Amino acid sequence: MQYIKRGQISVEYLIMVGFVIFLVMGILAAGLISTSQLKNRIIINQVNNAMNKIIQSAESVFYAGEPSRVKISIYLPSGVKSLSIQNKTIIVQIQTDSGVNIVSYSSAVTLEGSIPVSEGIKKIKLQATPTKVLITS
Repeated sequence: MQYIKRGQISVEYLIMVGFVIFLVMGILAAGLISTSQLKNRIIINQVNNAMNKIIQSAESVFYAGEPSRVKISIYLPSGVKSLSIQNKTIIVQIQTDSGVNIVSYSSAVTLEGSIPVSEGIKKIKLQATPTKVLITS
């Protein structure tokens, strides 16, 4: 009779350990998913900040007149795949865990030039001309 009780206690103990392990795995999975989403939001926010700074600086330089120019520093995160400037729009492709996101940023003035897409801090020069703003790095 004692052997049966010992076996029953062992099975109950295994069930409890299994339940605790299942609970811990669920919590770890939820944490991993939220960490991934947070990382994606940080990358997108850094790109938004950089592009908004470029556009605001370009508009202020253009409206100040032709001889004006300004140098700005922006940070591009590692998820930026491509960046193209077309007339009054900057188009950015951002690699996230859910795939490639394409985001466009529009400006009130015509833009021309290029920005390298490598990760890190970029020094960018914006120079006004009579019809557009030249962007160089």
